[in-house]
Amino acid sequence: MIESLPHHVAIILDGNRRWARAHHLPTFAGHVAGLKQAKKLVQHLKKRGVRVVTLYGFSTENWKRDTKEVSYLMKLFAQFLKININEFIREGAQLRLLGDPMDLPQSLRDYLKTSITKTKTNTQFIVQLALNYGGRNEIIRAFEKYIARTKNRSDSKHIDTKDFEQYLDTHGVPDPDLIIRTSGEQRISNFLLWQSAYSEIFFAPEYLPDFTPSKLDTILAWYSERSRRYGS
Repeated sequence: MIESLPHHVAIILDGNRRWARAHHLPTFAGHVAGLKQAKKLVQHLKKRGVRVVTLYGFSTENWKRDTKEVSYLMKLFAQFLKININEFIREGAQLRLLGDPMDLPQSLRDYLKTSITKTKTNTQFIVQLALNYGGRNEIIRAFEKYIARTKNRSDSKHIDTKDFEQYLDTHGVPDPDLIIRTSGEQRISNFLLWQSAYSEIFFAPEYLPDFTPSKLDTILAWYSERSRRYGS
């Protein structure tokens, strides 16, 4: 029995390409397997009672990858939304986007817009997809919006933390209690830099396609034993 569950779990989805190489499969097969596993993890967290899940699927730096791989990923994300939108609605899940959509292909932007619009009134469960997302980029974009909307205010030179947070992609959603990265890499790779100030972080050794719900439960049990003091 897990006594203390995190309210918000964020997962850095990593290891698809290495999993594919280890199984002598093409890179594309690794991404398909990883996305299928990510869906299982989201479903499992919802059943456990976690209210918010954030998935880091594509960073601002990932555009440096092979163009064929990037193109395939964009199509895969769009297909995932097309296939699963009705399930999102049925399950009462609200879909949100973290990141700058302008560089994403038009077809993916359309599916994102449709999915976000159709699920915006759902409140039971929130799924945030971080696509073309970078923590530094988010902070810069938030600062630009903050300046633009406060330039005529007398107190605009004083930046209030709570006020500023309203301009982040994650506005209205609590910071992640737990961040998990699969694949054994031990860095957060420009992910939720503002929001992760007091997150518990776990680096799982398994590649994403091998990261099962039972292994996720092990980390949730680990989290429940943590003492979160927030600097006190």
